[in-house]
Amino acid sequence: MAHGGSFTGKLFKWAGAGGWHFVAVPARLAPPVTHAWGRTPVDASVDGHAWKTSVWRGKDGRTLLAVPKAARGAKGDGDRVKVSLTFRAL
Repeated sequence: MAHGGSFTGKLFKWAGAGGWHFVAVPARLAPPVTHAWGRTPVDASVDGHAWKTSVWRGKDGRTLLAVPKAARGAKGDGDRVKVSLTFRAL
């Protein structure tokens, strides 16, 4: 059974190699981990751009959604985005 929700979150740029941008999923919407490396498959939409991906549960307990350039457009570190997630059941 799929579930999920919508929220507004702030983008942040990972300091490591590649400079990926992420948005943290609020704890109330975070799914259970269903795959290796703490990930869960999702259907994601950021500011209306939809794609299939996964969210990851970090060692710090946060669940993160990587937001590619195609989804964030001109937005970057510190900008707010509207996110919609549907978690896909196995």
